[in-house]
Amino acid sequence: MATTARTRPPLRPSQLVLALTVLFALGAAASGIAGGIETHAHEPRVSRAVFWDIPVPMRAAFYVGVCAAILAAGWLLSLRVQNWERGQPDRRVTTAANRTRRIAALRRGLSMQTLWRDPAAGMMHSLIYFPFLVLFAVTTVLEINHLLPTSLQFLQGRTYQGYKFVGDTAGALFVIGVGWAIVRRYVQRPYRIRIKTRPEDAFILATLLLIGLTGLLTQSVRIAAEGRPAFEHWTYIGWGLSSIWSGIATSTLRSVYQGMWVLHVGLFFTFLLALPTTKLRHVLTSPANMYLRDRERPKGAMKPLPDLTQTELETFGANLVSDFTWKQLLDTDACTICGRCTSVCPAKNTGKQLDPREIVNKVGNVMAASHPGGPVTPVIGGDPIAVSAGSVFELVTAEEIWQCTTCRACDEICPVDIEILDKILDMRRYLSLMESDFPSSLGSMYRSLENQENPWGLSNAERLSWAEGMEVPVAEPGSPLGHEYLYWVGCAGSFDDKNKKVTSAIATLFTRAGLDFAVLGPAERCTGDPARRSGNEYLFQMLAMQNVEMFDGMGVQKIVVQCPHCFNVFTNEYPQLGGRYEVVHHSQLLEQLIADGRLDLGGASLPERLVYHDSCYLGRHNDVYAAPRKVLGSLGGIDIVEAPRSGPQSRCCGAGGARMWMEEQGVKINMDRSAELLATGASRIATACPFCYIMLDDGTKAHQREDVRVGDLALHLLDALTVGTTVTPTAGESPAGPEYPEERS
Repeated sequence: MATTARTRPPLRPSQLVLALTVLFALGAAASGIAGGIETHAHEPRVSRAVFWDIPVPMRAAFYVGVCAAILAAGWLLSLRVQNWERGQPDRRVTTAANRTRRIAALRRGLSMQTLWRDPAAGMMHSLIYFPFLVLFAVTTVLEINHLLPTSLQFLQGRTYQGYKFVGDTAGALFVIGVGWAIVRRYVQRPYRIRIKTRPEDAFILATLLLIGLTGLLTQSVRIAAEGRPAFEHWTYIGWGLSSIWSGIATSTLRSVYQGMWVLHVGLFFTFLLALPTTKLRHVLTSPANMYLRDRERPKGAMKPLPDLTQTELETFGANLVSDFTWKQLLDTDACTICGRCTSVCPAKNTGKQLDPREIVNKVGNVMAASHPGGPVTPVIGGDPIAVSAGSVFELVTAEEIWQCTTCRACDEICPVDIEILDKILDMRRYLSLMESDFPSSLGSMYRSLENQENPWGLSNAERLSWAEGMEVPVAEPGSPLGHEYLYWVGCAGSFDDKNKKVTSAIATLFTRAGLDFAVLGPAERCTGDPARRSGNEYLFQMLAMQNVEMFDGMGVQKIVVQCPHCFNVFTNEYPQLGGRYEVVHHSQLLEQLIADGRLDLGGASLPERLVYHDSCYLGRHNDVYAAPRKVLGSLGGIDIVEAPRSGPQSRCCGAGGARMWMEEQGVKINMDRSAELLATGASRIATACPFCYIMLDDGTKAHQREDVRVGDLALHLLDALTVGTTVTPTAGESPAGPEYPEERS
């Protein structure tokens, strides 16, 4: 009878950590044994003896201590990894297609590139990180040299002097970097750092500073005890400091040296144990998190869920720690607590309760407190958190979750690629689908979507009101499209009075360019984006599946949209339901029509100062930054200025994530952004999103600036074509404003 070979299950990540830890400990033990066995006939004159004046028992204790510290640190780290294993699957395998991107992301992390978005923080961290790596390499090289036979030892003569010069330079820079970190945290005290400073930070910085100082001072005592030999001039920090020990007896210096050596080694053991138990763990977890950044779905897409009408799942979204993916749990241990996400959050910066860093910390703290084997240390130092059942809503409030505009600024600025928005959206799914815990105004929006198939709650028969007096082809559902493009007007473009003018302008420009397009008119329905962004996956799937069925029945291949939210959901999320189409935003299509000469701008002029506002869903979610600027920059006489926060750093208008249909308390985000745009001195504000248009126009009027014209770029373009002078842009002239990469990921 044939037997089936049993395959050994692969090691779990926590077991792999333990296995690697044992290997490192064995390596340290082998090094100690080999060093004890090897005897050298003499020490080279221009060199130094390893374990100078350290008795054999102390040497043995050192290697035993190293092995014990490595094993303890590995065990503590494995406990944290066990927490990540509690999460749901998340396919993050390395493939031929993503290998290059992953290596590039890891390289950016290891080379500190992402931290240089804040030059001061980048320089400070670099002065700690790179010298530390050099010092670790210096110590490793010393141990390797120590294990070699005398005839093969290389740390002598000029090589030794160069080696010591490098080591002293690294030591000095390391102390400077740690000192800078202390000044930054306790003297300069930026808000985002000050509000999260804990005793743990003082402990970490003190440990690092003392490691650097005791390393330099210990060698200065050795040099003094050896009579300050001339060749040690290259050990310039140690040589300089050795003068402070002049006049002290050699025997005393030897005792001082042994004491300082023990202190230095003890501090190193403390550092090893602090790695997995304090936020120093990000030294290990952040590079891993950055390497795993690349994923199969686009960054603008939410995590797919199965068909909710057929699935056997009993719970949706994220409530318990085990509801999150393992990658989302790793995120919480990769957080550096730097607060950059806090600094750019539009909700937090207008006095709301939401703080994206707090979301990460709270999820991580619940994870740490609910570890099956007993609590592990929290994400950031402090008293352990008491939780009863591992529900993140024991710490996270519903108010925080609903205040998010889903602008993705937190994800964009995070130097270690933490996916904060995914966590918030998954928690929204739980609140909406499982608890029906959502703002009452969202309930009204849901009913409108269910009954009228649009969030405005108006009859779809009114969807063509914007085309009054125009001849616009209207496609029939169920019949072949018969046109190159389906122009998806969207709900705002159909029902909002401001945006009806935008729709008419776009249709006029398309007609002028000879574009072959048609609209659906009354047959349009919402894409489902506001339902999905507010957690109501069931309602999203109901609307989206009907649209996919309609598009496929008509043979739709190309869709042009004026709403970035429609653009994002068609491009990134409809493929999850089988709907794959070539989707372009109207700014992209207008750019192409202008470049091809189909939309003639001869004589089009707009001699005014204009500032363009980047939509979150066109920009950060889909990396479309250049197209709108190129369209506007094609106009003669225009002066395009940039807001202080633009491109990937642009401030949200406040309407995303279904916030358009929720009440906002306190300082309104659109007022904050409008003030920033008005401060540029522009007489026109250009948008490329119907929600941005509504919010910024309202904000500008609330600031009593009726003199500033707010509108979609199509309105400004049509103004230039209809009332412009005969100024023509120079052929090949670059559009005003900075260049932003068009990267779709």
